[in-house]
Amino acid sequence: MRGYISFFRIRFINGLQYRAAAYAGIITQFAWGFMYIMLYQAFYRSGAKNLPMNFTQLSSYIWLQQAFLALFMTWFLENDIFDLITSGNVAYELVRPLDLYNLWFSRSCANRLSKAILRCFPILFVAMILPEPYRFHLPVSIISAVLFFISMVVAFLLVVAYCMLIYIFTMYTVSPMGIRMVLVMLADFLSGGLVPLPLLPDWFTKYINFLPFASMQNTPFRIYSGSVSSVDALYRLILQFIWLLMLVGLGKIMIKKALKNVVVQGG
Repeated sequence: MRGYISFFRIRFINGLQYRAAAYAGIITQFAWGFMYIMLYQAFYRSGAKNLPMNFTQLSSYIWLQQAFLALFMTWFLENDIFDLITSGNVAYELVRPLDLYNLWFSRSCANRLSKAILRCFPILFVAMILPEPYRFHLPVSIISAVLFFISMVVAFLLVVAYCMLIYIFTMYTVSPMGIRMVLVMLADFLSGGLVPLPLLPDWFTKYINFLPFASMQNTPFRIYSGSVSSVDALYRLILQFIWLLMLVGLGKIMIKKALKNVVVQGG
């Protein structure tokens, strides 16, 4: 365990060095946040009725999405890991006296967390002082805040576990691009990254809610905004834990099978 914590700390500190990229990312996230909010504002003013989220809840949802983009976007993958697999340099990783899955998992967590910490606080602070209806609001209750924090941690680990499957699938392909594009686009849409899931048709979301994608950013952001009840939030937390255990277990099984058949060519 000490080895993984040390590796996490090194990667985390290294990620904090890229402050210029973080400042550029903050500006980009503000631009996208305003664009999304104004787009949905036009949609809400068009006469749409009986929506599951009011505009105040939607604004908080969007600002959370932009602030924690690095935590929950499945397209935020590490090209270094893909290069290790496709070039055969994964052999150097296998020499380490550490479990490869746990090593890559801690590495992904550190990189995502370091980038999110540099960006989230400026975005949320400025968003809180914006005028209505663009303002970011505090949680509706202390219970929602606690459940939101727990759900955030589990959702973050769930996203990393899902991305680990993408890395592992690459071991079975000649090029990582195909499987990477398919799995990333699927998760981006079904997790609410493009359109918040409550705004999709009910006949569609009632099936999505049982998939791991709905347990990613959708669950913590809806708990924070208050668009789900406390009882429903607890149910969604249990579902998050179940999917986290399943994806981690599946990833560990798959990587063991992949490493038994891995062939590294080169000198």
